[in-house]
Amino acid sequence: MKGIESAVDSSMIKGVGSKSNIMKRRMQSKLFEMFFFGAIMFGIMMLMVLMANIIKEGIGWLDIDFITSFPSRFAKKAGIKSALVGSIWVMSLTFLFSFPLGVGTAIYLEEYSDKKKRFNKILQVNIANLAGVPSIVYGILGLAVFVRFMGFERSIISGALTLGLLILPVIIVSSQEALKSVPNELRHGAYAIGVSKWQTITGVVLPYALPGILTGTILAMSRAMGEAAPLIIIGAAGYISFLPESITDSFTVLPIQIFNWTSRPQAEFQNIAAAGILVLMILLLSANAVAVIIRNKYEK
Repeated sequence: MKGIESAVDSSMIKGVGSKSNIMKRRMQSKLFEMFFFGAIMFGIMMLMVLMANIIKEGIGWLDIDFITSFPSRFAKKAGIKSALVGSIWVMSLTFLFSFPLGVGTAIYLEEYSDKKKRFNKILQVNIANLAGVPSIVYGILGLAVFVRFMGFERSIISGALTLGLLILPVIIVSSQEALKSVPNELRHGAYAIGVSKWQTITGVVLPYALPGILTGTILAMSRAMGEAAPLIIIGAAGYISFLPESITDSFTVLPIQIFNWTSRPQAEFQNIAAAGILVLMILLLSANAVAVIIRNKYEK
């Protein structure tokens, strides 16, 4: 009897101890939840303050003349036309270069390559590491390879290829994760009815993984659209009074034009820089909205 009573007492003590541990874990979980929520709210508040300041300074300078005018030494005559058209040129070519190559690489690594081979493991690690390389390093690479070695000079194609290399690892990694999320049952079902591997990938796997692939591409393109350092390294012009007509022409982009205006001491140039930031954000949000609509369509 004493043994039974001691066993019951010990079990009760353990139960009380487990309840206290549960309460302790719940309290820790609540504290961490409050901490992370506070961090999110702090970031959102700082962003709102920054946006309010930009809108306050730039909204008065944002009009049709600002969009349709070329840069000038005089703030009242300065516009953003050449930088806006240059950004559209560069980002369009960047997408055409990086998206097919990135998705194709991800398909090879996930669907065709032998993951147990040492070469494929090294390749996978290097791709993941390249996603964290500073953007200015890609600018140095673009200057050495595209501008000098391949002879593209300081042109739109050099800028697009440099930015394409910058976002390529991000697209590859995100596309791989999207392909991994496709259930194997879908592949096996396609093989069971006699469909080839390539038809399975294009007809079953890619449509299922496309929303995730587009999500990663949106994030990568958003990063590329706001980059100035690699384009400055390869020699993108700070002042252009003409519109590029081909991929071999000189160019400038919105981030570089905004950077040049912010370096001026006059208060008027600070205001038109804020207006340029608003144009860049509108362009960025418009491109992202189109991509999100396409992604949501494939999700359905």
